[in-house]
Amino acid sequence: VEEYGCFEASFDRVSEDVRRAVFGSLEELFELPLETKLRNAYSNKPSRGYVGQHPLIPVYESLGIDDAHVPESVESFTNTLWPQGNSSFRFMKYDSPNTPDAKLGLSPHTDNNTVTILHQNQVEGLEVQTKDGRWINIQPSPTSFIVIIGEALRAWLNGRLYSPRHRVMMYGNETRYSLGLFSTPKSGYVIQTPKEMVDEKHPLLFKPYDHEEFMSFYYTEAGQRAPSALQAYCGI
Repeated sequence: VEEYGCFEASFDRVSEDVRRAVFGSLEELFELPLETKLRNAYSNKPSRGYVGQHPLIPVYESLGIDDAHVPESVESFTNTLWPQGNSSFRFMKYDSPNTPDAKLGLSPHTDNNTVTILHQNQVEGLEVQTKDGRWINIQPSPTSFIVIIGEALRAWLNGRLYSPRHRVMMYGNETRYSLGLFSTPKSGYVIQTPKEMVDEKHPLLFKPYDHEEFMSFYYTEAGQRAPSALQAYCGI
């Protein structure tokens, strides 16, 4: 994790039947009409809710749930998209590009949260950039989860862990589905590097910051243009 900013965690306690049911539900979810998916929205949080129909990444769609670990949040999400009920549906899609040439599914980026945990169907596409600029194709096993260090954890640990840029490149005729759990600092909590992480060899890299306030900056023109939005916002 120190070298690549991510690792593959094998967890074989999730049965094949459960995985098949989950990804089957994802297909049902993304087949809903666009106007239905747009109901899943969070005011002032552009990256939450439904994301899709972007001209630069036309094969990408995603639907997010705030507080996904809370059953009531998942139930509210379900009721929003299926007012008539859907007891079987209890979460990113990349359409097949239908071409042998590589097509960008998700632009290169770092995650701004603390830690990301990803699980995908068996259609590859996730790539991680190394510190020296090489792109590595991630090929997880069916029982694996990919854990990626986010910018918030990098800031808290004063850069001791690397937050890698990653992207999705799509090939061929198969659709890629993935599930993502994004642990995110709550608004009002200040991310501040512990004094134990600062010494002569590791000078302080970031000022203390509130994550939600940083995200407001991230979606400004300055935040989008910066090579590192976090560095531009609170870097020293």
